[in-house]
Amino acid sequence: MKNTHPLMRCLAIYREMPKRFFLTAFLFTVVNLSLSGQQWLVGRAVNDVERGVAVVKLPDGSLDFTVAWHWLGILAGVALARGLVQYAAGLLALIIGQELLSILRERILAQVQRLDLGFHWQHGVGEMVTRTTRDADKVRDALVSFWRQVFDTGLVIIASVGLLCWYNVNLGLVPLALMLLGIGIFVAQTERLVTLDRSVGAAYDQVNQDLSEGINGVRVIKAFAIEPDRVDRFTEQVEIFAEQARIALAYSTSRIPFPQLVVSMGHVWVLFYGAELVAQGKLNLGELVASLLVATTLVFRVEGIGRVMQTFADARSSAARIWELLDAKPAFVTGQRALPKEPLGLKLTDVSVATPGGGSDILQNCSLTIQPGEVVALVGVTGSGKSTLASLFARLLDVDEGMLAVGSNEHGWRDVRRVNLGELRKRVHVAPQESFLFSDSLAANLRLAKPNASEAELREALRLAAADEVLEDLPHGLETRFGDRGVTLSGGQRQRVSLARALLGKPDILILDDATSALDAVTERKILNNIRRLKRSDGHGTTLIIIASKLSTILLADHVLMLADGRIAAEGTHEALAAKNAEYRDLLGLDHSY
Repeated sequence: MKNTHPLMRCLAIYREMPKRFFLTAFLFTVVNLSLSGQQWLVGRAVNDVERGVAVVKLPDGSLDFTVAWHWLGILAGVALARGLVQYAAGLLALIIGQELLSILRERILAQVQRLDLGFHWQHGVGEMVTRTTRDADKVRDALVSFWRQVFDTGLVIIASVGLLCWYNVNLGLVPLALMLLGIGIFVAQTERLVTLDRSVGAAYDQVNQDLSEGINGVRVIKAFAIEPDRVDRFTEQVEIFAEQARIALAYSTSRIPFPQLVVSMGHVWVLFYGAELVAQGKLNLGELVASLLVATTLVFRVEGIGRVMQTFADARSSAARIWELLDAKPAFVTGQRALPKEPLGLKLTDVSVATPGGGSDILQNCSLTIQPGEVVALVGVTGSGKSTLASLFARLLDVDEGMLAVGSNEHGWRDVRRVNLGELRKRVHVAPQESFLFSDSLAANLRLAKPNASEAELREALRLAAADEVLEDLPHGLETRFGDRGVTLSGGQRQRVSLARALLGKPDILILDDATSALDAVTERKILNNIRRLKRSDGHGTTLIIIASKLSTILLADHVLMLADGRIAAEGTHEALAAKNAEYRDLLGLDHSY
């Protein structure tokens, strides 16, 4: 129901700027109602010329231009005043249209950040970019056209038909009927235009997606020497987009001329019927001239409705796509309970998680307890559900069945669905294998975890993550700007900077999802030992969960959890598992005599 009138919902955003909206509407009303008044004045002036009073020959043979100068002054003054008001109205329309576009884009970005990971898995980057750029621009164009064409033209039609009917009822009613018929034909074509624009939008989504992948995946593309294949693929998507655009353009250009012809017949009617009225003495020459000016204005204004209808059809499709995104509900919402101030551990009770869309289970009936301050290694073959489990801990994903709780045996456990989400993610942090750094300075990237951190705190976090040597190599120290996604750093440097960012926030629970995979064993051991020694202000250590595949990492843990087929297949110390569990030994490539 919400998407029944998506464009009207966009128009309703003008309620957030009521003063400027009504001022713009008032100025457009003045401009367009005064246009008919200006044409009526032209008719009066022509009538005075016809009657011979505009220029009068005096008895001495000289000419008196008083009335002519009078009309010239009035018409020039009215034209100048209308021009100034029209400029102000157009400028205001552009300003509030641009502000509306900014509001839409801000809401799209906020919604993209608010939606859960499951939504992002189902919708590509290209689709999100299209909503923010092409779709938002089309909506803005339509709402600017609302002022210049719909509101503007509506007032012109009312004033112009009113003036024609004042001269003669039939003189005004026939052009009005022809206009309504032409507009009706335009409207009947709108649904087809909307359908065609949706196809164009879908093709544009794919172009954006391929472009995004071509830029972000440039290293992989170059590594496999598949540049020609990617170029061919992108060219193919562009050709599909161009073909869809051509189909839409061909339809609109072939359908618009006929209703325009219907509307223009109103001008012919005014000319011939007005001439007949003049011959009958029911209309003077000045009034006929004014009527023709009015008819010309109507034809030019209404002929543009074809382009406006296409703009609105495109925008309606784009607005629907925007509101589909803005109306999407996150799979889960924040709770209201505060977290306990005491150190946090984690507890899973019969937790199951399915793939998005209700597919097969990724995790099945997982139960475990990790007490505050423990260091736990999580191991398993690829696809066993390790990263999914890590995402659950910070509630980046939600459980489908069972319960995930934070707390401790001593102070009790709290279901993560009932606690404040923002507070939970500040105290439970996941450092993923893919170390994402923003195109900003080192200091700005670090302060994402603690905006008011001092320089000393930044340097200490870098030291804990063994990234102090990275700092020493940067030309401008903490103020050195990174390239896109930290491309100017090596993989190991990015991982260490990302770890420093995580440590700066001093989380209660830190989950390393293969976040040390690019580090050598010596550096990794140094970082993990630093984390082990890291104490909170209350003297308790950080709970550390390490998703690992390297033996050197696993040996640093207090105990190990092994996932297999979405279940916790075994747990214990490394020594115990290596001695008793053949599957564990096979996973790590240990000799069976270990």
